[in-house]
Amino acid sequence: MNFKFEFKLIMEEFFKGKKILVAGGAGFIGTNLIKKLLSLGAKVRAGDIRKLQIQDSRAEYLSCDFFKKRDCQKAVKDMDYVFMAAANTSGAAVMSKTPLAHVTPNIIMNSLMLESAYKAGVKKFLFISSNTVYPASDQPVRESDMKYGDLFPKYYFVAWMKQFSEVLCEMYTKIKNPMKTVVVRPANSFGPHSDFNPETSHVIPALIKKVVERQNPIEVWGDGNDIKDFIFVEDLVEGMLLAMAKLENYDPINLATGRPCVIKEVLKAILEADNYQNAQIVFNADQPTMIPKRLIDPSKAKEILGFEAKTPLADGIKKTVDWYRSVN
Repeated sequence: MNFKFEFKLIMEEFFKGKKILVAGGAGFIGTNLIKKLLSLGAKVRAGDIRKLQIQDSRAEYLSCDFFKKRDCQKAVKDMDYVFMAAANTSGAAVMSKTPLAHVTPNIIMNSLMLESAYKAGVKKFLFISSNTVYPASDQPVRESDMKYGDLFPKYYFVAWMKQFSEVLCEMYTKIKNPMKTVVVRPANSFGPHSDFNPETSHVIPALIKKVVERQNPIEVWGDGNDIKDFIFVEDLVEGMLLAMAKLENYDPINLATGRPCVIKEVLKAILEADNYQNAQIVFNADQPTMIPKRLIDPSKAKEILGFEAKTPLADGIKKTVDWYRSVN
């Protein structure tokens, strides 16, 4: 049985007719998650204070502020499952200049949503963590490599927030009448509906915007040799759905491709996808960058979930570039 057919059978059987909250439904991952859940026949509630990126009458939209307990309680009411995709996120610039920006907002939201979901009798709660929780390493990091406080210095603030939020999830599995929690640690994700705002975007959408706008020269932050694992959002969403359906115990899991690449390769793929020839490239080492090398081991997800990221980097970039052009 091939993966796509097996995935479809598992997902339709598990999610069809289920009442599911996507907290952060107007965001990048939330938007892609909603689209997939609707295709599987789930009853989706999209919670966000912002306007949704997609309009679909099959989804219930709930305007809510996850800093307010009452709104959190309203969002999780009568839900079977919760995907916690609401988060305060940004790129290297914000993380470098104002590293505390992600701490308080996310701790508040994660704490209130876990408490509200538990009291509402939610069956399972999925939290999107991060590969920032791992120490610097020249080897692909495995789930067991996370050590509290052993962090890459530039990730110190955001990584501690993610580690603490993971602990919160585990707490809810250890109390009387526990709530099942699922923690996924994704690679760097990209795809349609990404944040393309230059002030807050991550590297791939930032470079796509520069290429599509035909900026000349194209400025690349750093020397272009940083090594990352980039996962296309459709693959990430499939991994999240499998994790929600299959994981019954608290057991954090990586969702990655296991195929690292350097930023120069990413830029080359973007230039080719948009047919931008003879572009001048300028590398600016004075601009903020993050960890220079991050390799991620996805073998646990393959073993436990049967998950493998299928989309080649060039294909994912082409789809993202085409989508971005279609909406701009």
